[in-house]
Formats: sequence, C-alpha cells, structure tokens
Amino acid sequence: MNARRLAFVYPPEAEAMSYPPDCPFKTHRAGLTRQRLRAFGLLGGPGREEVSAAPASLAELEQFHTTAYLEQLQRAAAGDLTVEGLQMGLGGPDTPVFKDMFAYGALACGAALKAAELLIQGQAEVVFHLLGGFHHARADRAAGFCYLNDMVLACQRLAAAGKRVAYLDVDAHHGDGVQEAFYHRNDVLTISVHESGKTLFPWGGFEHEIGEGPGRGYNVNICLPAGAYDEAFLMAVDQVVLPILKAYRPDVLVLELGMDTLAGDPLTHLVLTNNAPAALIQRLLPLELPVLVAGGGGYHVENTVRGWARAWRVFAGEEDQPDDSAGLGGVLLGSSEWAGGLRDPVRPVSAQQRAAVEPELRQSIAAVTRHVFPYHGLVPPQDPGVR
Repeated sequence: MNARRLAFVYPPEAEAMSYPPDCPFKTHRAGLTRQRLRAFGLLGGPGREEVSAAPASLAELEQFHTTAYLEQLQRAAAGDLTVEGLQMGLGGPDTPVFKDMFAYGALACGAALKAAELLIQGQAEVVFHLLGGFHHARADRAAGFCYLNDMVLACQRLAAAGKRVAYLDVDAHHGDGVQEAFYHRNDVLTISVHESGKTLFPWGGFEHEIGEGPGRGYNVNICLPAGAYDEAFLMAVDQVVLPILKAYRPDVLVLELGMDTLAGDPLTHLVLTNNAPAALIQRLLPLELPVLVAGGGGYHVENTVRGWARAWRVFAGEEDQPDDSAGLGGVLLGSSEWAGGLRDPVRPVSAQQRAAVEPELRQSIAAVTRHVFPYHGLVPPQDPGVR
C-alpha cells in the first residue's frame, strides 16, 4: 500500500485568513494537520507531496454560483452588507460577515479544483483538501459557515472530465447544498451519512429524499440517531454505502470526511471515535478508486486534527505499523488531552445506548434500501441489523 501516491493541497496564504474569533469554524485545522503529518514523517517526499493552489477565479466560481451572489459576497467582505446580501443568508448567526469571507472561500474552492485536477491528470491517487468541505452553500445563498461550495465545484470539474463521480459525505451535518446541486443528475451519485435532521442542522436529509427526474435513486441519505457510535456508523456503511458504491461503479470518489461525528464535538450529538473513519477508509480501499478527501466539520480542533492525520496514515498504508506517535507525548502532539497517539481509545457501548440507537437506525436503513436499492439492481434486505 505504500506505493499509493498521496498529495496534500495546502496554499500557504490560508494561514493569514480566519473566521471571526468567536466562530466555531477554525481555519487553522488544515495547517495543524499538515504540521502533525510532517512531525510524524508522513508528509513530504515522493508519493506524499505537498501541493499549493491559487484562488478560484470568478469564472470558475460562476460554474455554480450566481453572479449576483458573488457580487454581494464581495461587497459584504468589503464592509458593505446590503439588504440583498441579507436575503442571501449573509450576516446570520452561522454566516458572519468578515473581511476574509470571500478570499478564504475562493482559496478553498481553488484548492478543491486543484485536487480534482491532480486526480484527472493521474498525478495522485489520493488528494487531501482540508481547507473546505463547504457543503451547505447554495448557488445564491450562504448557510452553516459555508459561503462558496468547493464540493460542488470539484464534483462538477470531475464530471466534466468524463468521470462517473460518487460523493460520499460522512460529516455529522447533512450535505444539503451538494444534494440540491445534483438532485436531478445521475452522473454524480450523492451519499450522506449524517446525524438525523430531527436533532441537527440543517434539519433535513431524510431517507425519502432520493433525487428527481434522471437523478431519482442517485441521492442517498442515511440518518444516524443522536448518540450513534462506531458500530452503528459502520452498520450504515456496510449495509447501504458499500453496496450502492459497488453497484454504481464510480470512476472517482469525493469523500467529505468531517470530524464533527467524533465524541466531544461541541455542535453535534454523535459519539464516534476516529476508529470509525479509519475503518471506513479500510473498507473503501479495495474499490481502488482515486479519492479526493475534503475537510468539512469538526469543531473540537485537536480531535479533528488527529482524525484527519490518522485518515492520511491509513491511505498511506501505515495503519498496520506501530503507532509511534504514542511515545512522542503531548508536547509534540500539541495537546495534553490525549498523548496516546493518533488512534482513539475504544469507547464501550452500553445496552442502554444500543436500545436508543439501533431500532431507529434499522428503520433508516430499511427505508433507504427500500427507496434506493431497486434503482441500482439491488434487493433490499429483509431484516437489516447489526452484523
């Protein structure tokens, strides 16, 4: 597995940009992950290269966003928030107005497009782009810390190159902006595994939302009940995600690897460890697909950085090696919270947790397999459950 070529897209200009200090979204997560990987000797050299990127141009942004919205976004960033800008979602509690809002979003979109190009050109098999993952942004509206949708732009670029694209979003929040963009298309399969909209923003992403017209059956939502743990997440992966991916047979995978699913995240209600995304990646590797890995949510910064660094380690084929970072201590890790390395300790699951999570999750799996599986030539299981 060490032969797999990885690239880490990171424009240095990002270090000078940030959201307002009181905003939960912290732009320095990507830079901290880069530092962690370099400290562990996992980034740099042939096959593990760091790549810069330029901001997306207005013409590139207009491949998805409206001209009027881009104008209002730039005006607001310059200090002129208009009534039209307010109507487009700017200036809300989760869409603060600040000077870097357009520049950072354009840089994240440029990084995503660079990542897509690296895959199209065959220059890497796995590309990490952790600046963005802004899956809530609409063509003409901001939402959920998201102003410009780098994920839509990356998927569009890959599809325009003739690729059959699968977009898999395992952020705790439903990827509603990406869903809307491709809801009527079947060349981009969208799958979102997220905390149920009954308990978390953006309050949607339910099982019956399966696409329309040519896209019917190509939009998939699996809802995790609040309190869901590793085994529950992997049940959804094994019983829904993998069968559909194998049936769809994509040419490339875009993976939004949000770490707000992890226990301790201040904005969500799931209790996964980073063993779950690591196990997901191990299940995806046999598909032998080029992968674009995007950031997304993750509001406990240290947990997010460790989760992303471990994901890189798995893709790099280093997961079976001893976790040498465990002996390096909290000083090098940059935190004294957990000096046990990149790998989270296993969290025990009580009978009470299982009783609260599994029946609702089984219902979600049954609903989505009933609604979606027939479009892919798959037979819905009779009695989905933990295996």
